[in-house]
Amino acid sequence: MGMTRCSSSGCSTRRTSCRRSNSQLAGGCTRRTFSLPESGESLTSVSMLHPLMELRFLFPVFLQEGSGATLELDLEHYVVPTPTAPPNEYPANLAATPASLIQTGALQTNDMLLNDGIQSPSSVSADFDGHSNHKKNTETWATDSSKKIQTSGLVESKSVGTFTPLQKPDGQKGMFIDRGVGSPKLPKSTSACSLASGLGFGSAKTMPEAAGAVAAAAVADRLHGSKEDRKLAIVLVGLPARGKTFTAVKLTRYLRWLGHETRHFNVGKYRRLKHGANLSADFFRDDNPEGIEARNEVAALAMEDMIDWMHGGGQVGIFDATNSTRKRRCMLMKMAEGNCKIIFLETICNDPSIIERNIRLKIQQSPDYADQPDYEAGLQDFMERLMNYEKVYEPVGEGSYIKMIDMVKGQGGQLQVNNISGYLPGRIVFFLVNSHLTPRPILLTRHGESLHNVRGRVGGDTVLSEAGELYAKKLANFIEKRLKSEKTATIWTSTLQRTILTASPILGFPKIQWRALDEINSGVCDGMTYEEIKKTMPEEFESRRKDKLRYRYPRGESYLDVIQRLEPVIIELERQRAPVVVISHQAVLRALYAYFADRPLREVPDIEMPLHTIIEIQMGVTGVEEKRYKLMD
Repeated sequence: MGMTRCSSSGCSTRRTSCRRSNSQLAGGCTRRTFSLPESGESLTSVSMLHPLMELRFLFPVFLQEGSGATLELDLEHYVVPTPTAPPNEYPANLAATPASLIQTGALQTNDMLLNDGIQSPSSVSADFDGHSNHKKNTETWATDSSKKIQTSGLVESKSVGTFTPLQKPDGQKGMFIDRGVGSPKLPKSTSACSLASGLGFGSAKTMPEAAGAVAAAAVADRLHGSKEDRKLAIVLVGLPARGKTFTAVKLTRYLRWLGHETRHFNVGKYRRLKHGANLSADFFRDDNPEGIEARNEVAALAMEDMIDWMHGGGQVGIFDATNSTRKRRCMLMKMAEGNCKIIFLETICNDPSIIERNIRLKIQQSPDYADQPDYEAGLQDFMERLMNYEKVYEPVGEGSYIKMIDMVKGQGGQLQVNNISGYLPGRIVFFLVNSHLTPRPILLTRHGESLHNVRGRVGGDTVLSEAGELYAKKLANFIEKRLKSEKTATIWTSTLQRTILTASPILGFPKIQWRALDEINSGVCDGMTYEEIKKTMPEEFESRRKDKLRYRYPRGESYLDVIQRLEPVIIELERQRAPVVVISHQAVLRALYAYFADRPLREVPDIEMPLHTIIEIQMGVTGVEEKRYKLMD
């Protein structure tokens, strides 16, 4: 196999073949291709003189990490540790700690139960609300929650008050869709939360501040609605293995991200703490009066805890149980009278393959079967338990309700709504109708390094630095390898040129620009360094340092404002069934990542979001998983 030299101007590389286009003749050879081994030769038998074996000597610049645009064939080479991975455990374990069982001394403290994601009684006293930075209500827990004096502590709603229909990407490359919230140079407006406090709601907490128009609907609900309507209980209904807990977890995460004080109460968790985790199917029989009484007891305890939590300032409780009979639901409605408004959320699934998958996950992950090594024995027990529930199951037909019928796949299902009104219930319906559990990856990455990054300046609309241009090429290479089998993936960018330039080398996928993905608007501070801000506007610098979450740049935005304008992005990410690559900015990606990782709002401004790193979020029936790739420093 003879070697030849390329005759292109400026190219002295030895190789077996060099194909040149007209554009290459002007600037030298830019593509080097090698012939395959002769017939009968294998890669293992080819001489080291063969060009396939001399790649590392011929083109070291492409193979040294960080020095070229080509990546290693194995993308796992670029995986780096995740600083704060989302919790990877059985979803029911992430529900609220059963405070009543701890306070009444009914908690069984054997190791098996404490490994159920629950703290021991001695370690729980400080933080009843794991997702709140506020002090818990310290008054004594009462058995009859309806007789307790209700304390003030309303949580101000800050959801986006818009039901603008979402446009489905039509595959057009370079398409621009203005999904923003107005001019990036809007004057600073008074927040509706300030208005709410002036109206004398008597809130004992410092509420997240949202843009005035955003919170107007929520304020109106509080002004004109009844007292009990200010607190909302979403009561799950459905047979086992129908996706109730996964739906509860997703809804809890969404409402928390919007700023609503939301807590997930899982009755199964109460049952395991009260009666143990090794109960047989006989415990769930409809002709077992002791079992029925025990199950109603733990349901009542969970409901009382939820109402008690609402009296202390909680806004939305997600009550997760089968609640499969009218008698049980009537008990809950009676307990809720004068305390909160109940909306039943029934999950119905008729797809045998999905039910079978859910049953398998249940047996493999549920603490109920943690001590059962025999899968078949666990399966037989669960099927008997399921039959016991099916005998007495009564579909929801009373009160306010939402029925999700075969909605798991995100297509072909139905969402039935009855007697639903109000701002927050409307947001919940809008979220549910757009969410599903189809597995797919979402890739989050900042743009390549920009000239403002190099100079330490905030905002702006500068081009990429040399390092940023190199990252754009590496990113395109990564996307080509990672999504090579995904023909329906899309690339989302902001409208700022540093994200558009980062996406430009990516070929073969539609690209959509979102104004909602633009970086946080730094207002009059745009283009300044933090040292310049500190010197010329020391009061603004100090205000930002004290509270980055709520601080709003003069004529600009706060992190909470960014979260508000990102709600349509979250809804569309939930609705998408194919992979999505989001190329955006630090503040925006912090807010998006906080949603998927279920991070408290107060942590959003400090979430690590480095340059030239890809965060892969895997969404599916098992929850949210994360992996990070660092392509270059």
